[in-house]
Formats: sequence, C-alpha cells, structure tokens
Amino acid sequence: MGIKFDMFGIFVNDLQTMVQFYRDVIGIEIEWDGNGPYAEFSHEGIRFSMFERKQLSELLGQTPDFPKGINGTFELAVNVGDPKNVDTTYNNLIEGGAVSIYEPRDEPWKMRSAMITDPEGNLIEIASDFWE
Repeated sequence: MGIKFDMFGIFVNDLQTMVQFYRDVIGIEIEWDGNGPYAEFSHEGIRFSMFERKQLSELLGQTPDFPKGINGTFELAVNVGDPKNVDTTYNNLIEGGAVSIYEPRDEPWKMRSAMITDPEGNLIEIASDFWE
C-alpha cells in the first residue's frame, strides 16, 4: 500500500477565533466543546484539524518557528465548481471577515480563482473547475 495523506492540520495562535472562522465563515462543520488544544472538523475526504501553537513546543520537544503576516508556506484550496461561483463565494467570505489577497479573476490555465486569508494569514484559494 502506498502513502496516503489522512489529515491536514494547521497550528494556530487563537484556536477559538480560528474554529469560529472556519465553522461560521467557511462553513465547515465541527463538533467541538470549546476546549483546546486540538479541534477536528467534520470534513469528507481528508481530516482537517487545528492545534494550538503554544502547546507545540511541548509536543515536539523543541521550539519551532512560525511565519508572520501572510503565510506563504501552503495554501488551502476549495473548489466551487462553476466559474461564476468563485465570485459569489469570494464575496460571502469577505463579508464574513476573510481578508482579500486578490479578487476573482480568469487564469490563463482556464479556471477562475480568488485568494483570501483566514484571521491568522493562511492562504485560501477559491477555485473553479477547469473550462474548455
């Protein structure tokens, strides 16, 4: 059997704020009692979780560095299907408190996309299906 990614986890400063953003703005379901240091969302396909950064040094046995500002280390990408859905989703997320990186645009590789960040600067791409 080959390697298969099972979970994507991000390390966060403010678990309460981040859970609230991903639950209430992005719309990912979660059953969470509000206690840290770990929260896992209900997400089909791959597990998605968050862990408090302040607990990470103890877990790892060493102190990691963290990006400041916009986190250019990775992106989360959501596919919204039809290209016109990119604009609607982008506007809804901005109204909900996401920070705009770039507005919806047509890409040369035949898809529409936009980019936002969550409250801690993690990049989220809103993308359409490819068109012919």
